[in-house]
Formats: sequence, C-alpha cells, structure tokens
Amino acid sequence: MEDFEQMLNESSGEIIEISTSLPDTEMPEWRSDLPGILPLMPLRGVVLFPGTVAPLTIERAPSKQLLEELLPTGRLLGLVTQKDSDLDDPGPSDVYRVGALGNVLRMVRQGDDQTLVLVQIVERIKLTKFLSKKPYLKARFEILENIFPKQNPMWEATLRNLRESAEKFIETNPAIPDEATNALRSIDSPSILTDFLATNLSLGLNQKQVLLEETNVAVRADEVQQVLNNQLHIAELQQKLRADVEDEFSDAQRRAYLREQLRAIQRELGEGDGTEEQTEELRDRLDAANIPEDVMEAATRELKRLDVIPPASPEHSVIVSYLENIAELPWGKLSKDNKNLKRAREILDRDHFGLEKVKQRLLEYLAVRKLNPEGRGPILCLLGPPGVGKTSLGLSIAEALGREFARISVGGIRDEAEIRGHRRTYIGSMPGRLIQELRRVGTRNPVIMLDEVDKIGADFRGDPASALLEVLDPRQNHKFVDRYLDVPFDLSQVIFIATANTIYPVPAPLRDRMEIIDIPGYTEEEKLEIATRYLVKRQMKENGITKKQCRWSRTALRRIIEDYTREAGVRNLEREIGSVCRSVAAKVAVRKSTEVRVTPEYVEKVLGAPKFARETMTRKSRPGVVNGLAYTPFGGEVLNIEALRYPGKGSIKLTGQIGDVMKESMHAAWSLVQHNAGDLGIDREDFDNYDVHVHVPAGAVPKDGPSAGCAMYTALASLFANRRVNKDIAMTGEINLRGSVLPIGGLKEKALGALQAGIKTILVPAENMKDVPDIPESAREKLTVLPMSEVDKVLEAALLKR
Repeated sequence: MEDFEQMLNESSGEIIEISTSLPDTEMPEWRSDLPGILPLMPLRGVVLFPGTVAPLTIERAPSKQLLEELLPTGRLLGLVTQKDSDLDDPGPSDVYRVGALGNVLRMVRQGDDQTLVLVQIVERIKLTKFLSKKPYLKARFEILENIFPKQNPMWEATLRNLRESAEKFIETNPAIPDEATNALRSIDSPSILTDFLATNLSLGLNQKQVLLEETNVAVRADEVQQVLNNQLHIAELQQKLRADVEDEFSDAQRRAYLREQLRAIQRELGEGDGTEEQTEELRDRLDAANIPEDVMEAATRELKRLDVIPPASPEHSVIVSYLENIAELPWGKLSKDNKNLKRAREILDRDHFGLEKVKQRLLEYLAVRKLNPEGRGPILCLLGPPGVGKTSLGLSIAEALGREFARISVGGIRDEAEIRGHRRTYIGSMPGRLIQELRRVGTRNPVIMLDEVDKIGADFRGDPASALLEVLDPRQNHKFVDRYLDVPFDLSQVIFIATANTIYPVPAPLRDRMEIIDIPGYTEEEKLEIATRYLVKRQMKENGITKKQCRWSRTALRRIIEDYTREAGVRNLEREIGSVCRSVAAKVAVRKSTEVRVTPEYVEKVLGAPKFARETMTRKSRPGVVNGLAYTPFGGEVLNIEALRYPGKGSIKLTGQIGDVMKESMHAAWSLVQHNAGDLGIDREDFDNYDVHVHVPAGAVPKDGPSAGCAMYTALASLFANRRVNKDIAMTGEINLRGSVLPIGGLKEKALGALQAGIKTILVPAENMKDVPDIPESAREKLTVLPMSEVDKVLEAALLKR
C-alpha cells in the first residue's frame, strides 16, 4: 500500500478528471480527443471499474512491448479480462468484449522480469472490431454510456437504501477499515457509487464482469443491493440459528455446525483463503489416524489456536507442520509378523552364511511372538569388527520378520536433539530421527538399526548416548516423549538392533540395556564359502560378465583370502574379487577371450605380488622358541615367542611392540620360572649370570593380552633348562603365580589359525574345553586339543625329552 501511495503522489501522468459530485449527464472535455484504435492489455483474474486507480504488475512480453510503444505518444489503452486465466497468449476470442478504458499515470521497472504500472480507469468500453493480434491486441472501440433513471422518490430511496446497506456492512465487518465509510459518504454520483461498491465487494469474476457490462445504473444498483442484502441476511441468520440450536447440539456438533456456517458466509463474501479447508483437512486426518486420547487432546488445542492465528503469522506454519507430523505418525499401524519359523530361517540363511547365534536368537524371538503376541521387542547389539555383515543383517532380519526396516547412523552425532527432537520454540525445529523414521516407514513396529553406537560423541549440546537410555529401555520406551511432539509415543513394539565395532566406548548404562551378540569375524573357511556363494556372483553381475565367461576356482579364492586380504570381514575380499572381475570384463569386452578361468596364477597376475605373509610354525624344535596362539580382529594367528640368553647381570628385555598386559604376563612367567627352578633342574646362579631377551615378531604389529602366559613360561623354562620345544605344538593360556592355567577367549579363531599354519596339536586351558564345540567340525577332526590346568602339565606336553 505504501508503494502504491508513493507512486500515486509521484505520478508524472495527467489525471483525467472523473467528478463524483457533478451531474452524470455532463460530457468531459477529454472525450473529444479519443483515438480511433486502442491497444489492448489482457488481464488475468481481475475486472476493473471506472473511477478507480489500480496498480498492475506486468510480466508478459506483449504487454511490456505495448507499454514501450504507447507511452512516447499517448497514455490511453484498453483493459479487458481473460476468460481463462491460465492462457499466456490470449487471442480475440479469449477476452471479454466489454472492458475498461485506462489512462497510464506512471510506469516503474522492477528488474528484468517485472514492470509496475499505475492506471486510472476512466470509462467502460466495448470492442467493436479486432484489428491485430501480434505483437499485441488492437481493436476499434466505443464508449458505453451510463443509462440513468429519471429522478423520482423511488430512485432516491433506492440510492439511500444502497448507501445505508453499504455502511451497515462496513460496520459489521471488522476487516474493512473505517476510512471506507468516509469514502462512501463522499460519493454523490450513482454510477460511481455502484462501481465503487462493485470494486470493493468480494464477488466472483463472472459477477464483476456482468456488473461491468451493465450500463443501466438502476439495474447495477439493484444487483449490488442484492449482494449486500444476501451477506447481511446470512450474518443475521447465522446468529439466529446459533441461538436456536445451542441447547440441542453437543460441543463437537456445535463446533462443526458453526464451522460450516462460517465457511458458507465466507463463500458468499468471496473471502475464503483456503485456511478453513486446510484446518478441516488436518482435523479429518487426525480423526483417521487412530490417535490416543491424550494425544488427540493436545492436537485439538493446536487446532483451536490455528483457527485464530492469521495465515501470515510464522506461528501458523509451525502449528501446521506439528499437526501434519502428528497425523502422519503410525499410532495404530502395525506390520503383521511373519511367524513361519522355517521361512524366516530360509531368508536368514539365504542372505548370510554362518552367524548361527544371531539367527538362533531371532528365531527364539519369533517363537516367543507366536506364543505371546503382546511381548516387547528385543534390543540387540551386534558386536564385531568392520565388514562382517552387521548392517546388512538388519535388513535381512526385517525381511525375515515381515517388517519395515529403518537405519539410523548415530556414529559421530553430538546433539542429543537428534534423538529426542527440538523444542517447537525454535525456528526450523523438527522431530528426532526416531520419530522421523517411524513417520517414513508408516508402521509402529519396524526394525530400527542404530548403526555405530560406539562412535557417538558428546559436547555442550548434550550426550546422545544418554538420550538413548530411554529409547532402549523396554520398561520406559512405551511412553517415549519426543520434545517436538511433546506427547508420548509407544516404541515398545520396535525391534532395536544396535551395531558396534567395540563395546568399550559404549557407556555402561547403555551397554546394560542391550543384549550383546558377539560376531567375532569369519574364519578363512567361512570367507571361502561367502565368496563362493555371494561375493563372486555379485561382482560378476555388477561387472556384466556371466558364468560362461568367467569361471572361478576355489584355489584362486583361497589365494586372495590368504595373500591379499587381512580382515575380519569380507569387504576387502569383495574389493579384490571385483578387481579380478573387471580384468575379465576388459578381456571379454575387446573379444580377446570368450572364457577366462580364474586361477591362483591369474590372481597374482592381476593383483600383483602377495600383500600379506602369514606367521607359520617354527621350522625346527629348539630351546626358547614356542608357538603361541593369538586372536586378532582378522582371525587367529600363530605367535612365535623367542627367548635368548647371554652373559650379563640378570636383567630381562622385552621387544616386539608388547602391550602393558603382555609385559605383566612376561614378568609373571619370569618369576614363576625362577620359583620352580629346582623342579626344572635349573641352576639358580644362571639367573644372576645371564641377561634375557624376549622378542615377539612381527615387531611392527602391536600385541597385548594375557593369553601368551603359557607360551612365555614355556619359552623361558626351556631356555634355562636347555630343553627343546616341540615345533608341532602350539599353546594358549593365561597363568598366575601359583602355576595355574587360566581360561582365555577366541579359542575358535586360535584353533583355526593353528590349523592353517600346519599345527595339528594345541594346548588349551582346561576351562576352555567347553568352547571346543564352537570349532567347525571339519577342523576338530584334524586337530588334537589337549586340556591343561597346571604349567607343569604344559611342560610335560611341550618339551622334548633330552
């Protein structure tokens, strides 16, 4: 409005006088100077009446050209309304024949795309003949003269009634400013009065066009009077109906009735802006969403606020977004579980090899759900090194259960609002990731994977791990409150599956809420089966080659596993297989070969020299050299422990990047050897006359843990007793100062590592014999596992006779 008034004040054009007080029968002087042909500017969705000054935004190229050619020589143009507002290039048949004669007062260019024009509307015109369409419409025209009735008491009463109705309508409508009453009282001309009311009343486009085409002022006055009477009548009728039915309707029925009446009034006035329809749509969506009663109460309060907040207010869009989130959440939608245990097992076996503990746990859950459908969802944590299939397992679990799947990567997040959501007091606030994913999947019982929970951060914005405590507690999460929603949502039917590479960074309270399932990593035999069943097929498909074009041998896959990868999972293995497949694809594409057989030699040709060398068993039995066994994230390894003595003062040196725990095991073994010197036939003076150097290759690889205690004791005892250690035996076990052999972890991986190094006999703590069934049957058949409870028994089994 300020821009319009400024343009009007700064107008450089000559304003044509349209008197509101002189008799309508007088002919203005400027009428004698009219051109014979008028350029025409089509208008979209607007009808202009004489006696008004209107700002118009010009965007179409023909209209801009019209102004450029008109203004240097004249200022009069025709303004006609389009029949179809969507047309960009209307022709003669697309515009009404009756329009308005406009006088351009001022033109302002606003950038390259828009031009603002201030136009004074001076007369009604009728187009008699179109002369051209390009570059813009031109036509001959004639002025439509107003037809006035004779002055008589009836006509005076009509005008007075029209004026009084208009003033009453202005008084009852708070949206119309008080200045409108003063403007209305200043108009004496009947034609200007009817055009003023037609301009300012909210009428439909067709209604306004009919009033523009009507030249009989008395008829126009009657039609405007009917519109005013109708609007006033509706308002009075609504008030009466409200009073009559107030006692008969319930509160909900009364609100619905009043909303309908309000919409009817606004339709009559043409004042609907779509807000009521939007509110009603939200209310219908909330009713259909099966929302709990307490949540519906909160949503209803927001709907009431929405009714009174203007659409232009920022709070309006915030409330709409909030209600849309509420309506779209799956409050009562549940996926039907697949309770066919056989089918679920087939899906899990199809997608993943091994992982028996995970599969068994999920089948147990399905069995419980079958017997108790109302049971809570489990909260599992898949713990294992990278690349063992933890994340992909989540998708298979969801498919096996017949549920939707959602993955939330929590690694690296530092803001606890990512979990609990942002309060709606902030601009751009939104629900937490959990609520967003539930809204996306559309069910209340999906499988949600919280990936990399061991990598959650924390800073001044809060601790996301602490926010997960409520989410992952089966006793609390049935009333989880997201800060954005501020109402409880039931998460008890969700199956949460967390993944982590190591459990130590996970806070103890969070760790306590999860059932940890260890995925230790694949053995070489398992990797071979995974490569044969899954990886080769997938890489051949991705590289566009068929089984006939590329044939893999198991020895080639084993070569890649042993010499080109060192990992617990299979990511690098798949990467190396992909490299070989791309080489085959290149040969097939240039037609050098129609079939390629992948052998160990072909693998070495493509991938180059082996990248890794495996520790092997000691080649010769000698004192002070023992085959230990170590567990790494990449599987089991043989750990050669070497001890050497030389003349000195009884000191001991440790090398090979040994960690603190391993150093302590070494000192315990050294003390125990000195204590048992008499039983071992060792001269105690040797401990004072010799220095000892213990080395654990490879020196560049860090090592730690207590499980090498047995091997270190054996190496030191054989060194000082000068007895050879059997090279065909490997051992593992922690020791204490009483000479007991204590249990260790990773027996399965250590046993397979020994077998791969060519060792057939292993010495293990007696308490670990319960873990022997975890060793694959094919490996157990080739291994001899001897239980040890005391270090004396270890020496009896490991040392060769003199």
